[in-house]
Amino acid sequence: MWSYVVRRVLYNIPIYLVIVMVVMAMLRINDPVSAYLSKNATEAERALKEAEFGLDQPFFVQYFQMLKSIVTLDFSSKSWYQETNTVGQVIGPSILPSLKITLPALLFSTLISIVVALIAAANRGRVIDRGLMFIAVVGMSVSFLVFIILGQYFGAFWLTEKTGVDLFAVRYDADRLTGNFAADWVKYFLLPVMISVVVSMGYDTRFYRTVIVEQTNADYIRTAKAKGCSQARVMFIHLLRNAMIPIITRVMITMPFLIVGSLLLEVYFSIPGMGATLLTHMQNKDFAVTQTIVAILAAIFILSNILTDVLYAIVDPRVRLS
Repeated sequence: MWSYVVRRVLYNIPIYLVIVMVVMAMLRINDPVSAYLSKNATEAERALKEAEFGLDQPFFVQYFQMLKSIVTLDFSSKSWYQETNTVGQVIGPSILPSLKITLPALLFSTLISIVVALIAAANRGRVIDRGLMFIAVVGMSVSFLVFIILGQYFGAFWLTEKTGVDLFAVRYDADRLTGNFAADWVKYFLLPVMISVVVSMGYDTRFYRTVIVEQTNADYIRTAKAKGCSQARVMFIHLLRNAMIPIITRVMITMPFLIVGSLLLEVYFSIPGMGATLLTHMQNKDFAVTQTIVAILAAIFILSNILTDVLYAIVDPRVRLS
């Protein structure tokens, strides 16, 4: 097992090295110093800024310095936009708010979508199946932005006006945090998580239903039914276990995109997460922070691929021998 894990890690390292190199090269196509400084900046001012941020060094020197920062988690270079802070001081506080949205959203959307897909597949062709798939298609067809606007209106304004219950906030306010993790999470993060779950469920439910329906005609399902197993046991025990490979693939592929996908939620709810931080510093031409966040997101994507391969090997031992 460990040899398999090591092989997958060694396989993905060159991929990540190439990704970081391409990202750094693309960000340097348009001179970042010229974009950051005004058009009236002198050559001396440009040279000073390049020296300050190490852009006067050869590309591969900058590349290896970037890799060293990632490996050692030493993001001590200065932010261009917030010059009194380092890149690490800018990015660090944004990680937890993003995780407070993405991890619960991933967990709830996956569990609910699998259960709904199992119900739909167990009633294939019936009214309940058609109804659930119709709702899923409608959910897929509606814009993310529409769900955010409706969620803010009904979850915050309408709920407070009609019931007097001030359960959710539409703007994150660090000064009003109570210090109670659960209460603060419900107040500022539960509504964005619910919106993210609703948006994801349409796509996920249809995918999981297709996977489950393909498994229902397998020999082991007919054998389980012939032995007298109940429908619930067949669906939740026998079928679900054998459908784990595509389910794992879907979940792990979704994980990195949820972080970027939370950008709209972070912007509209004023949550200081990684997506909002990336957008803010891109708009302000902060080359250092933009480059680092993109490299971190690439690392998350690579790690999710490695974790996917490891979970494959755990679920299906035959994968280790391939």
